[in-house]
Formats: sequence, structure tokens, C-alpha cells
Amino acid sequence: MSRLRLAVIFGGRSSEHEVSLNSAASVLAALNGKKYHLIPVGIAKDGRWFVGPGTREKLAKGKMPAKADERVFFGRPPGRLFTVSGKPAEKLDVVLPLVHGTTGEDGALQGLFELAGIPYVGSGILGSALGLDKVAQKCVLSRAGLPVARYASFRASDWQRRKSGLINEIEARLGYPCFVKPANLGSSVGISKAHHRNELVAGVRSALDHDEKVLVERAVPSAREIECGVIGNDEPQASVPGEVVPGNEFYDYEAKYVEGKSRVIVPAEVPASLAETLRQYARRAFLALDIKGLARVDFLVNAETNDVILNEVNTIPGFTKTSMFPRLWAASGLPMTKLLDELVDLAMERRMALNDRAKKGGKRR
Repeated sequence: MSRLRLAVIFGGRSSEHEVSLNSAASVLAALNGKKYHLIPVGIAKDGRWFVGPGTREKLAKGKMPAKADERVFFGRPPGRLFTVSGKPAEKLDVVLPLVHGTTGEDGALQGLFELAGIPYVGSGILGSALGLDKVAQKCVLSRAGLPVARYASFRASDWQRRKSGLINEIEARLGYPCFVKPANLGSSVGISKAHHRNELVAGVRSALDHDEKVLVERAVPSAREIECGVIGNDEPQASVPGEVVPGNEFYDYEAKYVEGKSRVIVPAEVPASLAETLRQYARRAFLALDIKGLARVDFLVNAETNDVILNEVNTIPGFTKTSMFPRLWAASGLPMTKLLDELVDLAMERRMALNDRAKKGGKRR
């Protein structure tokens, strides 16, 4: 039986480029080489695509492959990569995208896969867009009856036009402390905690350096940071919950990706009833946001009352050696290699279902 030709795509133009490279290193090491013909595809920070031996290592060093033929793009027939000179480079059966942040996790890359007619792991265009835009995500989750923190949002143009009014409204609605976030980034990039007006203003300026839309949320008192992994398509399954105990005041970029900066407890030490509530909320969020394949759902739990707030949903969670998502599934009986097999199977299953619907639709009058 021939091996599936699996492209692992990583890098990208966002500030999470390096996280993506580290995720790719872990995934490429864990994938079953007997089952897949692995094709690493790197996206440089300037947006150019590359394929070939050592692609990940070259990008990690900030180097571009020397040969022009290593640069590639999607073309026809479906599932084909071509070199810049027009030569066929690789035939692909399925794609595993590990590009975090904007242009990789927001539906842009997924739209390209749809146009190229190739199966891919993870959510489609809508689910991906809702997964990255924290403001749109909260609107959907709230309408679905899921508990979210009180929040306010605005654009850069609003801030320039009526900064004082926005500050007054945020203070009246949310108070302090509060969290200030770019609306469209992950990995806790650009997030800050504000305890007073000066920190709020500084936090907004920092967030606007990363995105033109800002989200401000009321802080949850005595918050425990607990996460669940979800995999599936129309019938998602949730992992055991795990807790992150950050070494910093909150789970920021450094705490996530620098070893020793945070402590992880898997499974989380919570009552069975709370664990089941978290798993149920995670599955409901997955379906409400039209997510496919995989997601990590992050919660804030009040340590004194066990009240739950659904913090955010990540549609391409990290796969680095410090990442929570693979740990959650390993603790749930699905080690990394089997987890990746399951994700590829879900991608192929979804594509077959879409093809079947297209055939039936084509027969209608």
C-alpha cells in the first residue's frame, strides 16, 4: 500500500513564525514515516513558499533556499505544487497546516487549500476566521449560551477619534484589573494586564502594534487556567482537562514557550463534575464556531467558587515540546503519533463527505 503524501506547512508571516517552526519540528519527528511520505513546506516571513530537504532548518536560521526551483506555489491539477519555473514539484494527498496567527489560522490559508482542491487538517474558512478573531468568537459563543467574560472592543480608528471616551466606557463597564489583547493573534502575543488607567493606555498601544482591533476583558478573580483539547468533525470528543500554573502573573508568551516558566498539571486536579462541565463546554464551543478537526479550548475557573468562563478557542494549537494540546491527548490515551494519524483521518473523512455532497448536488435539476 502506497504512503499518503502528506505536506506539513509551517512558518508564515505572523509574529508566531518561530512557534510554528517549533511545532513543525515536533510533528515531523512524531509522524509515522512508514504511513506517510512527508513533504515539509515552509513559508518565509516575506510570504514566499519553499519545499525541499532542510527547509525548516533553513527558515529557522533566516536563510532562503539557494535554488529557485525550491520556491513553490499551488496550481492545477488539484493537489499539485509547482516551482516558480512552472515545473511540477510535489503531488499532495493531504495537508497538515501548522501556520499560527494571521494569514495561517484566520481562514486565508484554508481558502487557498479549498481553491487548490486538497484535503487539509483542521477547520474550514469560517471556523478558522472565528477561531482567530476573539471579538467575533465571543459574540458567537455568547449567543450559543456559553459563559464568556464581560468585554469591550474597538478599532484603531475609534481609539484615535475618541480615546478619552473609550477609556471612560471601559472603566465604567469593566473596571480594573482587565486584560488588553489584539483581537487577531494567538500565543498570548501583545497581551497585557492593566491595573489602572496608565497601564490600560499602554496596553492598548501595545495591542494596536499587532492588530487594528482591540479586545479588553474583565479579569476573572482568583482564576485558574484550565484547558481541554477537542478533536473530531460533527461528533467532537474532548480530552481530560489540564491546568497551567504560570510563573508570571498570567500565561503570557514567555510562560507558554520558555521551559520552566510555568507548571502543567495533567489531568487537572478538579472535581469530576467540573471536569465534565469543561468537556461539555469545549464540545459545544467547537460546534458553535463550526470548527473541524482539532481545537484547544481555554477556560478561566474561579478557584473559590468554581465558576467557569470560556476564555478562548484556538483552532491550530501549538505542537511544541511545551505545548498543552498533545499532552492533554497523551493523558487521554492518544499519544502524539496516534493523535496525528487521527487528525489526518478526520481531514480525509471530511473531504470525502464534501465530495459526496457535491456529487449529489450536481445531480439536482
